[in-house]
Amino acid sequence: MSESKTQQGIDRRSFLRSTAAVGAGLAFAPRMFAAASGGEKDINVALLGAGAEGQILMEACRKIPNVKFKAVCDIWEVYNQKRVSRLLDRYGHKNNSYVDYKEMLDKEKGNIDAVIIATPDFWHAEHAIACMEAGLDVYCEKEMSNDLAKARQMVESQKKTGKLLQIGHQRRSNPRYLHCYNKLLKEAKILGRITTINGQWNRGVQEPLAWPKNAVIDDATLAKFGFASMDQFRNWRWYKKLGGGPIVDLGSHQIDIYAWFLDALPKGVIASGGTDYYDKKTHEWYDTVMTIFDFETKEGVVRGYYQVLTTNSSQGYYETFLGDQGSLVISESAARGSVYREQSAQVEWDKWVKLGFVTEPKKEEKKADATTAALDVRETLAPPAYELAVSMPAGTPYHQPHLENFFNAMRGKEKLNCPAEVGYETAVMVLKVNEAVEAQRRLEFKPEEFKV
Repeated sequence: MSESKTQQGIDRRSFLRSTAAVGAGLAFAPRMFAAASGGEKDINVALLGAGAEGQILMEACRKIPNVKFKAVCDIWEVYNQKRVSRLLDRYGHKNNSYVDYKEMLDKEKGNIDAVIIATPDFWHAEHAIACMEAGLDVYCEKEMSNDLAKARQMVESQKKTGKLLQIGHQRRSNPRYLHCYNKLLKEAKILGRITTINGQWNRGVQEPLAWPKNAVIDDATLAKFGFASMDQFRNWRWYKKLGGGPIVDLGSHQIDIYAWFLDALPKGVIASGGTDYYDKKTHEWYDTVMTIFDFETKEGVVRGYYQVLTTNSSQGYYETFLGDQGSLVISESAARGSVYREQSAQVEWDKWVKLGFVTEPKKEEKKADATTAALDVRETLAPPAYELAVSMPAGTPYHQPHLENFFNAMRGKEKLNCPAEVGYETAVMVLKVNEAVEAQRRLEFKPEEFKV
């Protein structure tokens, strides 16, 4: 492998991720971290998986008071593990480092209160279950697992142990998404009857991740932890035994929002996809997927279209909810977020502007809307754009509110925004997409499929 390609792989840190099911969670009694005498006791955590995603979560945690890292565990000892451990030391988090999570749980017994899991998807179930059985609360990155049976075992273990298990669908704690759900959809019903959803995550071509020649994991360690080679270790998301492909890796964040905003689970799904661009020897999962869910809501059927592209980044990632009174375009990216009023809307939009739910459209937009003639009798004039009145504070990492929710739940202050049973529902939805691509026909969901 060339030196330039190696360096290119090491610098690649951009699997975009980033947060809020109101009332979706179990009520937990105040726990050992409840505030006392005006101060809060530190929550001691371990980071299990110190790669790109683990580092993002670690940096977000550093912005949260009274959270201390005591241990770092990663099998890439000479790169991820030692580097992150030394970095935490410099930040004042004195920690121990490990290769094997079992050794960490044994030696850190009584020293840690929670574990943040950011390992490859196929390890999530074993890691989360072991941590909960060791008496620890768990924040686990999504997807719960690339195997639905193992995801089910995670829910069962959570119920058995009574420990917290937060799944990393961080949009469920994002203030913008919470505002849209609580104020725009539930209180104002500003979109009217939602009929359609469109969403996408388009990402440009990416070369396989590489590694430094002097930082190779030995074959015995790779095999012990489920990898056939360094290529599999670095690019596990593309291998069927290790990850779930782009629809799981990227799409589950947004498909999760479909179900949450509709307060409904899908009845069926059709999908088309394939490995159309990359080499199937290195990209076992589909590089392009287009899918349609049908949801049966109290107001009628809603069809939700979603696509993942890994060959072109046009328009990035967002979700659009379309109703007979208006439409909502929202993204985790702060640069995108607007509400559009249909010309025939009966909803009192001025009222919601005064209440601060949305902001007033620009005057030139309103003028153009009132005076511009249609060029064709079939044409509908572009509606005015109202901006979202709530956004994430500048500089706040996307994951921070979701992690704060997790730690506040540990302290008995909040309910989890994405507990295990909610994360499981999303796993059911996205893993079924891969099945639908293979089956080349519509697959139906049975209500019992979403329950554990």
